[in-house]
Parts: sequence; structure tokens; C-alpha cells
Amino acid sequence: MLDDIKQVLFSEEQMHAMIQRMGAQITKDYADKNLLMVSILKGSVIVMADLMREVKIPAEIDFMAVSSYGGDTKTSGTVKIIKDLDRDIAGYDLLIVEDILDSGKTLSYLKEILSARNPMSIKICTLFDKPERREVKDIHADYVGDVVPDEFIVGYGLDYDQKYRNLPFVGILKESVYSKANSNSAE
Repeated sequence: MLDDIKQVLFSEEQMHAMIQRMGAQITKDYADKNLLMVSILKGSVIVMADLMREVKIPAEIDFMAVSSYGGDTKTSGTVKIIKDLDRDIAGYDLLIVEDILDSGKTLSYLKEILSARNPMSIKICTLFDKPERREVKDIHADYVGDVVPDEFIVGYGLDYDQKYRNLPFVGILKESVYSKANSNSAE
């Protein structure tokens, strides 16, 4: 697995510092609110686990699973809800926790769907923002770990074809890994 990484962008220590910084800000901003943190599976599971431990106020959690990539490296543009929330979100201050904000299509769709369910507020927390790939211009994150270049990154929950999520750091995947797989699927 490590041989597939071209470059480490963020070390395990840098990831921890990033999560601590976001957790402290969320703690401050939601001190008097009814916080419900919603993890978008599968990519944000590691982010959510670490982030919720850094939030020092009462908070509830829930999970949604959506798909817009399949096995590809680019979003299809079609968002499918695979697992919906387990509760009514009316009256909650919702914080959507994502691994990466890329095209913005998935988060834009989710924000629209969840807004119709009458939460008190909806904000977005993303580990990484990749603005160069944004297709939905009016979607932004309220909490961002860091901005990343337009590279294929993996680790700390981010995957390629369901692999590499378990890396404790974030790195750039060698193009040969995903270009080879894409050329094989085209045959």
C-alpha cells in the first residue's frame, strides 16, 4: 500500500492538529446549540470518530451513506442515498461532517434534502477542501481542515476503490495506480 503513495501531504501528527483545531472551533460555536453531527459514510468515519472526541460539549451523532462515485475517480453527478438518518432532525443544529469537498454536488444535494426536514441550522465541516474541482459554486464549508491541490489523495478515510482509508496520514496516490485500473475497466 505504501508503495502506491507518491507523496505524503499531511502526516499523522498534522492530521491530529487539524482535527483538534476544528473541534475547538466547533465547541466554541455550538456551545449553546443542540448539535447533531452527521457523518457522511464511508469517507468521514475516521474524521467523525476523531472530531467528536475533540468537541467538548454535548453532541449527538448520526450517519448517512451516499454514493456519487461508484468505482470511478470522478463523481457521476448522480447522488444516491444508501442509508438515511435514523432520527427526525427538526430542532437540531446540524453539522454535516465530510472527508472532502470536491465538486460540491453531493453536499449541495444533501443540504437541500436535509433543509426540507426543518433543522435549526445546517453547516458543513470538511477535512479537506478542493476548490479547483468545484462545480457547484454556492457550496462552501464552514469548517475546513485544509485546502488541497487537485490531486488524487487517499488516507485517513479517503479512498480509491474502497482501499487506502486505513492509512493514518493523507498522501497523493500515484497516477499509475488509478490510471491502470481505469484502463483495465475500459477493456
